[in-house]
Amino acid sequence: MSKYHFNTIEKFWQNYWAENKTFRAEDQSENPKYYVLDMFPYPSGAGLHVGHPLGYIASDIYARYKRHKGFNVLHPQGYDSFGLPAEQYAIQTGQHPRKTTEENIARYREQLDRIGFSFDWSREVRTSDPNYYKWTQWIFIQLFESWYCKRHEKAFPISELVKVFSEQGNESINVECEVDIPVFTAEEWNSFSEKRKEKKLLKYRLAYLAETEVNWCPQLGTVLANDEIVNGVSERGGYPVVRKRMMQWSMRITAYAQRLLDGLDTIDWPQPLKDSQTNWIGRSKGALVHFKLKDHDGTIEVFTTRPDTIFGASFMTLAPEHELVDRITTMEQRFEVSKYIEATAKRSERERMADVKSISGVFTGAYAVHPFTGEDIPIWIGDYVLASYGTGAVMSVPCGDQRDHDFATHFNIPIPNIFEGVDISEEAFADKDNTIIANSDFLNGLNYTEATQKVIDALEEKNIGKGKINYRLRDAVFSRQRYWGEPFPVYYENKLPKMIATEHLPLMLPDVEKYLPTEEGEPPLGRADVWAWDTEKNEVVPNHKIDNKTVFPLELNTMPGWAGSSCYMFRYMDPHNNDELASKTAMDYWGNVDLYVGGSEHATGHLLYSRFWVKFLYDRGFLQVDEPFKKLINQGMILGESAFVYKVIYSNACERDGVFEIDAEFLKSLPNELFITKGKLNDDYGNTYECSHDDTFNETIRNYLLEKGIIEKDDFNKVYCDAIQVHADVSLVNTFNELDIEAFRNWRPEYKDAEFISEDDGVFKVSREAEKMSKSKYNVVNPDDICEQYGADTLRMYEMFLGPLEQAKPWNTAGISGVHSFLKKLWKLYHTGADDSFNVSEGKATKDNLKTLHKTIKKVEEDIENFSFNTSVSSFMIAVNELTAQKCNNREILEPLAILISPYAPHIAEELWKELGHSESISTAPFPRFNESHLVESTKEYPISFNGKMRFTMELPLDMSKDDIETAVMSHDKTAHYLEGRTPKKVIIVPGKIVNIVG
Repeated sequence: MSKYHFNTIEKFWQNYWAENKTFRAEDQSENPKYYVLDMFPYPSGAGLHVGHPLGYIASDIYARYKRHKGFNVLHPQGYDSFGLPAEQYAIQTGQHPRKTTEENIARYREQLDRIGFSFDWSREVRTSDPNYYKWTQWIFIQLFESWYCKRHEKAFPISELVKVFSEQGNESINVECEVDIPVFTAEEWNSFSEKRKEKKLLKYRLAYLAETEVNWCPQLGTVLANDEIVNGVSERGGYPVVRKRMMQWSMRITAYAQRLLDGLDTIDWPQPLKDSQTNWIGRSKGALVHFKLKDHDGTIEVFTTRPDTIFGASFMTLAPEHELVDRITTMEQRFEVSKYIEATAKRSERERMADVKSISGVFTGAYAVHPFTGEDIPIWIGDYVLASYGTGAVMSVPCGDQRDHDFATHFNIPIPNIFEGVDISEEAFADKDNTIIANSDFLNGLNYTEATQKVIDALEEKNIGKGKINYRLRDAVFSRQRYWGEPFPVYYENKLPKMIATEHLPLMLPDVEKYLPTEEGEPPLGRADVWAWDTEKNEVVPNHKIDNKTVFPLELNTMPGWAGSSCYMFRYMDPHNNDELASKTAMDYWGNVDLYVGGSEHATGHLLYSRFWVKFLYDRGFLQVDEPFKKLINQGMILGESAFVYKVIYSNACERDGVFEIDAEFLKSLPNELFITKGKLNDDYGNTYECSHDDTFNETIRNYLLEKGIIEKDDFNKVYCDAIQVHADVSLVNTFNELDIEAFRNWRPEYKDAEFISEDDGVFKVSREAEKMSKSKYNVVNPDDICEQYGADTLRMYEMFLGPLEQAKPWNTAGISGVHSFLKKLWKLYHTGADDSFNVSEGKATKDNLKTLHKTIKKVEEDIENFSFNTSVSSFMIAVNELTAQKCNNREILEPLAILISPYAPHIAEELWKELGHSESISTAPFPRFNESHLVESTKEYPISFNGKMRFTMELPLDMSKDDIETAVMSHDKTAHYLEGRTPKKVIIVPGKIVNIVG
C-alpha cells in the first residue's frame, strides 16, 4: 500500500518551513538578489477560491527556482486590507472593520499556508496597520510639500518655489500648476499675507485641495475613481454614479504624464498593458485656440488636434459641466439646458465615451466669434464632450469629425466643406494624410502638416492661441468619503490645510458610533467625538476643545484604496524600520521588483499610480529607482464551470392564430418552481430558451402538468412556456452533470417545493458554461477541498497544467485526478514492494536514464525562464513514464529529479529529499546542470528490410562505415534465417537511415 500520505507530508513540511524560517530573505548576501512579488490580496470574507492562487503559484515556482539557482530571493506577502467591503459590512452589522479584516486575514493566511507558498512572512505588511500607513501619510506630506518644475522635469521641495517667488515672482517660472494663475512680482509676493501665500501655493503643490468634478455614488456615500466604475455604476455593488463638484484632495499626476509614457520603454511589461497606459495617458499634439464670447466678457479655450480645419468650425460644443455654461446660457434656453445637465450628471465619463450611437445636446443660446473669419458660431452643450479632457470645449468641425457630423446632421447645423475634391454630404472626411485644404483663406491648397503649422503661427502671431501637447490623463482625485481608509495627516487652520509633523505620525483612525455619513452629509469621520488636533500638545483631542487658535479640526475624508498599494513594495525591504519607509542600505540592495505578477485589470489604476509615486519619490531622493517593477506578468483568469438548471416560465400569450391569453387565475395555479432537464430542451434555442413556439417542448410541460393533476385535459392547449437559465451551486452537481435534486431543494428556501421534469432514466441533467469564478454565480471551488482530497502539490501542478499562464482557462475538477495519479507514480519511482519501502540504488545510471533526465532538465529550465509552466508539467509526466518503463531507481537520476520538481510540488520533493538522506531543505539545493552530451545519439537503431519489408532492427554505431554495417548485418543470425541460404543480389545501405537486402 502506498505511503504517499499527502496530507501528513504537506502538514509536516509546512510546519518545518515556518519553524525553520526556511524562506526568510537575507538583507545582505554575497549571492545575487532577486525580488519576486505578487499583487497583494484584499482579504474578503469569502476567502480564496481556486482562481486566486494561480498567479501566486506561478510566482512561487519562479521564486523557488531562483533559490535553486543560487539567488537570495525576497518573496514577501501582505494584505491590501483597507477597502469598501469591510466598511459595508460594518454599516450593516456595526462590527468594526478592523475586526472583520483581522478575521478575514486569519482565514486567508490559513489557506495560503496550506498551498505551500515560500513567502517570507516575517516581512508581512497590512495597509490598515498604523505602523504601515504612517508611511502612506508621510508620502502624502511629501507630495503636499513639493512642486514640479517643467524646465528640469523634476519635483522639488515647495520651499524652493517660495524662495523663487520671493526673489523673482512667478512670471518666468515653467511649472506644472493650475491654469490662469495671475502673474505677480517678487514685491507683490512678499507683501501677501501668509494666508494668501498659502492659497497661491495650493495651486502649485503636487497634492492639492480644489473644487473638482467627481464621480459621486450616493448609496456608497463616497467619490469613485474612473476605474472603479463599470457601465455607469459602481464596480462594488452596482450602484448609480452621478457627476458633481466637490472640494477634494487631488494628486497632480498630470505633471508626470510624459515621463510615465517614456518610462514604458524601459520596463519589460506585456504590450497590451503598456498600450492601456499609453491610451489612458492619451498624448496628442495640436493647438490651443481662444474663441471670444459674443456679448460676454472672456473667451472659450479649445484644444484641437486638427488646427488645420479651423475654417470648418460651424459650432462649438461645451461639456455640460463646463464652468461657462451657467453664465452664457440665455433665459430662453435655461430650462432645457438645466434639464440636460441633470440627465448627464447620471452618466459616468466612461459611459459617455463608450456611447458613440446616441446623439444628444442643447443649444445654449450664446455665440462665440471665429478668430479668423469673425463669424458668429453657436455654442451648444453635448455629453460627448468631457470636462475632464482638454479644456472641456471643442470647436466642432462636422466635415472632418464623424461625431460632429452626426451632431450637426441631427440638429440641422451647417456643414461647410473645407476639403478639396471630397464629398462630405454623407460622412466626415478624417484622412489627414490625404487632406488638401480648401475654402480656408490663407490655408488653401496646403496639406495637413503645412496647414497645421501655418495656423499655429497665425494664432501665436495674433496672440489668440499656441501650439500645445495635450494629455487625456487627469489629476487623480484622492479623497474618499468613507471610514475604513488612511486618515489624512491634515488639520485646518483658518480653513487652510496644514500638515501634521512626521514625528507625530501615524494619525490613527478614531472610533465612531456608526460608519455612515452624518445627517449633515459629512463623511463618517464627522461622527468622531475625538477628532481635533492640538498644535501645542501635538496630539488628537476631543472636538469640543476646538478653538481655532491652538486646537483645529482634522480632515474628515480618508485616502483612496490605491494609496496603500502605491509604495508597499519598498516597505517589504525593511518592514520594521520605525524611522524610514526603508533604509537606504536595504533599498540600495533590493533596488526594485524584478518580477511582479498580477492581473491586467490594474493597468490604469494601481500600476499607473504606483509608477507616479515612485517617480516622485525618486525625484525627491527618497528612492534610488524611478520604476517600481522591472518585469510584469499578467496571469489569466481561471474560469468557473458554472452549472445551470432550466426554470419553466409561462408565456401569457402566443403569437399563433387561435391561441388566447392565459388568464391570471389559471397562471397562478401552475407550479412556480418547475425545472426541466437539459436533455428535453431543443439545443437550437441557445442559452435562453424561448420555446413557446416549440410544440415538443410545450407538449412535454403539458403532459407533466396533466399527469400531476395540475391541469385538466381541457386546459391542455392553454399552456405555453419558455425556459430560462438559473445558476445552481456546482457542489450539487456530479462529474456527469447530474443534479442532486434533494440537495437542490434544501439549498435555498424558495426551492424547497420545486418540481423537476427529468430524463427518461430519472436523472436530471444541467448544462455547464465557463464564466468568471464568483460567489454570486455559485461556481466557486474552494482550494481547501482540493488540498484535503488531493493535496496542495496536486492543486499547484494542476493549476499550472490547465494552460498558458497568461490565458483564461476553465476549471474542471474532474481533470485533477490525472495530476494526482502522476504524483503517486512519481512516489513509486522511489519506493517498491507491498510495504512501499524506500528503494533508491547507488548503481550507475543507464544511457537512457541520463537521456531522460537531461532532456527534462533542459525543457523545464527553458519553460520556467519563459513562464511556460504548463509544458513543464507535461515534461515531468513524460519523464516519470519513461523512467518507470526503464525501471530506473538510481540516485544519480532520482536526486536531481526531486530538485527539478521541487518548485512545482515542494512538499513531495522535500519528503523524497529527506528519504534520500539529506538533513537540509531541498529549497536551496543547486538546480541540476544540463549536459548536452547525454542527448547526443552515438548509435542508430537500423531497420533491416528484405525486399522492402522490415524484418528486424539492429543498433549500430552512427560512425560505422558502410562496409562495416554490411558485415555486421550479414553476419547476424536473423539475416541468415530470412535469406534461407540465398545469396542477396545487392545490399542497399543509407548510413544513419536504413538497410535493405534485395534477394
